[in-house]
Amino acid sequence: ESWCDTPEVLAGLKKIYLEKGGEYTALKIKRASVFKSFVIAKAEGLNSIDDAMALRERIVYADRDDIPKGDGHFIADLIGLDVIDVDDGKVYGKLCEVINRGASDIYVVDTPDGERMMPAVSEFVKEIDLDRGIYIKPIEGMF
Repeated sequence: ESWCDTPEVLAGLKKIYLEKGGEYTALKIKRASVFKSFVIAKAEGLNSIDDAMALRERIVYADRDDIPKGDGHFIADLIGLDVIDVDDGKVYGKLCEVINRGASDIYVVDTPDGERMMPAVSEFVKEIDLDRGIYIKPIEGMF
């Protein structure tokens, strides 16, 4: 299961990493393809179904420098940013979580009145500046 923007991003990686005890071990990818929303990959050193099954339910990691640069941002870079009204500069709170479900992400914003959720779509998210914050145009009742 790919947690990348698209499964093709994961399938295009030449190297992935497995974590165990805080140490990361690289696995060289010999070939990979996309089947529905999943990535099927052949990694160097994994030569049997038993080898592959030993890695079942494990999270694989990538070096951020190996991820193709696009228009998006890494979720880890967004967490903690101020969420700011694009029109009047009001700070609603800080982004504390991004939920990946369905067609678009959901931003969870920690406000003084508790957590609030908003769709991370261009209708509401107007600009993301990693130095200044996430500028939004909320609808009435969103916050």
